[in-house]
Amino acid sequence: MAVWALGINHHTAPLDLRGRFAFAIDRVPEVLNGLRQTVARQPEATLLSTCNRTEIYGASDDNALEHTLTWLAQTGGVSPQVLREHSYTLRGDAVARHAFRVASGLDSMVLGEAQILGQLKDAVRAAEDAGALGTTLHQLFQRSFAVAKQVRTSTEIGAHSISMTAAAVRLAGQLFEDLKDIRVLFVGAGEMIELAATHFAAKNPKGMAIANRTLERGEALAGRFGAEVLRLADIPDRLHEFDAVVSCTASTLPIIGLGAVERALKKRRHRPMFMVDLAVPRDIEPEVKALDDIYLYTVDDLASVVQTGMENRQAAVAQAEAIIDAGVKSFMHWMDQRDPARGGVVPLIQQLNSQTEAWREAELARARKLLAKGESVDTVLEALARGLTQKMMHGTLAELHAGDADTRAATAHTVSRLFLRSDPRR
Repeated sequence: MAVWALGINHHTAPLDLRGRFAFAIDRVPEVLNGLRQTVARQPEATLLSTCNRTEIYGASDDNALEHTLTWLAQTGGVSPQVLREHSYTLRGDAVARHAFRVASGLDSMVLGEAQILGQLKDAVRAAEDAGALGTTLHQLFQRSFAVAKQVRTSTEIGAHSISMTAAAVRLAGQLFEDLKDIRVLFVGAGEMIELAATHFAAKNPKGMAIANRTLERGEALAGRFGAEVLRLADIPDRLHEFDAVVSCTASTLPIIGLGAVERALKKRRHRPMFMVDLAVPRDIEPEVKALDDIYLYTVDDLASVVQTGMENRQAAVAQAEAIIDAGVKSFMHWMDQRDPARGGVVPLIQQLNSQTEAWREAELARARKLLAKGESVDTVLEALARGLTQKMMHGTLAELHAGDADTRAATAHTVSRLFLRSDPRR
């Protein structure tokens, strides 16, 4: 069985293309079931989907990778050629290295950020719920979590990182003279909005509001920050009241359109508006960015801001890569042990255990019958021991009598080494 990965991320694909392959976490089991039904010989699969990446990890026939690419392209409504141009495929130890780097925050737009680890754990749980997480991927991801933990406790990889939401606050501070004088609208109520609200709340803005599809969840978040609660339907009529807008929902279509922003600007008499769209797919129509007095940033636009302080993290990156190298070697050793083509003995050990267990069950059943017939315990024990030794030695004795002289000599040497040891306890 081969382990492989197929993905697109912020390094390889533009935001709008990534948006075509964004899957909310509650859809992942359904998507994985669709993949496994469409692509033959796909016993294990895991789907990781975030703002910056969509990745499918598989443990199956290596040919399944190409079929998975075709399936994913169809799912996103693009040609396989387009997806191939913007994607990457990994096999073997490259998969382990990539998974460990992702879990550790080394492959994130925000170097060292911790949010990706939680997202990866959610993806693994979703794969488990879908029945798509087998032994190989379970090992891969459990080792990813262990490596990520070691990286975070042994290095300062996250000590100097700037989150997307912190970067948004920094940019807003460059536009407005004092953040205490602005009103901020947050669209959504997920983890990213919670982080954004936390960062903005620390600046004591004049007012904050939460707009969410479900009022109950919006009210719960608003209660933490003393914010007002809006319905999504209220946004067009209330948008002009806010100086800053931060949006991050799981909507597949834009929530804030060009027309609504134009009307808001007119009511504001063209006072500037700061807007941050952290969603993939977009929550704010891209044409909004061309309007005068609008300062719109997407997740990709924030890349240069969050990369500040890279020099301070280079030593930590080197330490993290060393930890990842050791993790990759350990995982590949585990894989090799399970691959007979690479001298792996685990399948043989499993077969031996299965065979000896079958012999044990057969002899126990025979012994119980003899006891039921009234045979003495000593007689039954003698028969049990004799039956087990005969079963274990039958194949060995047959091999010792088979083949030519050289073959018998080689077999005799192996049998002597295995069975005729000086210490009977070994």
